[in-house]
Amino acid sequence: MNALRNKVQLIGRLGQDPEIVNLEGGKKLAKFSMATNDIYTNAKGEKVENTEWHNVVAWGKVAEIIEKYVNKGQEIAVEGKLTTRSWDDKEGNKRYTTEVVCNEMLLLSK
Repeated sequence: MNALRNKVQLIGRLGQDPEIVNLEGGKKLAKFSMATNDIYTNAKGEKVENTEWHNVVAWGKVAEIIEKYVNKGQEIAVEGKLTTRSWDDKEGNKRYTTEVVCNEMLLLSK
């Protein structure tokens, strides 16, 4: 059951081209946002589409594959875990963000 403790799987489309960061030692970091859509029928019988945006980061080999093959609008599947980090902004306010740290990725469209 430990394999299910913090596991996220998403299928969606990229909102923009991935941002690739080259780190010391040749390691790469890929950052991008992806949209997932949920379609349902409300109580009035109308179809409603809800879009959620997710921040995704990938390291190492996965980031290298993303750099070579993934672009804005492309549909991909990612698997990873949720992480939350915090920082202080310019005014000294504590800010938080939640990201999916991707450890596997599958290309679903060109």
